[in-house]
Amino acid sequence: MKFSMLFPMLALVSIAVAAEVPPPTAQIAGAVLAAPAELRDGAAVLGWDAQGGRVMLREGKNEMFCLATDPAKTAFNVACYHKELEPFMARGRELLAQKVTGAKRNEIRFKEIEDGKLPMPKAPRTLYVLTGTSFDSVSGKVQDPYLRWVIYVPFATPETTGLSTKGTEGAPWLMAPGTAGAHIMISPAKK
Repeated sequence: MKFSMLFPMLALVSIAVAAEVPPPTAQIAGAVLAAPAELRDGAAVLGWDAQGGRVMLREGKNEMFCLATDPAKTAFNVACYHKELEPFMARGRELLAQKVTGAKRNEIRFKEIEDGKLPMPKAPRTLYVLTGTSFDSVSGKVQDPYLRWVIYVPFATPETTGLSTKGTEGAPWLMAPGTAGAHIMISPAKK
């Protein structure tokens, strides 16, 4: 008897969650906001389908690749990056789906790059991350927006860049120095 009641309840929850996924146009409108304005129209966008799975919403016509915000989360969080970073980012999503997080996730990806199993650009490539408390797809506005930049510079060190490895609000700094995932963080002061 309990099982027969549980199944319909789970079905209703699944339908409710699926109904919360915004239409592709709204997902695209939000996702591209992380990119520079002149690169938004041609950016590829990876978003979400009605079942909550990742799906390509729009093929790209330039070097930008954008990720729509996760509709299962309350906060707004989108990212756009150079398309040559997609194998690295896709591998990160794959590991996350396997519940591999934090330093372990990075260790695996960095090792795969070093072993030649995972492609990573040799020259600098940029990631733009835009967060907020919410997004209004009608007005196209992000509530409490915060944009930060990450410039991947594989194997860079403080000696090769002249950057500190200590994070300072509003100043660039080098994170993961000497690794395949070394990157310059630029996080403006929050308002």
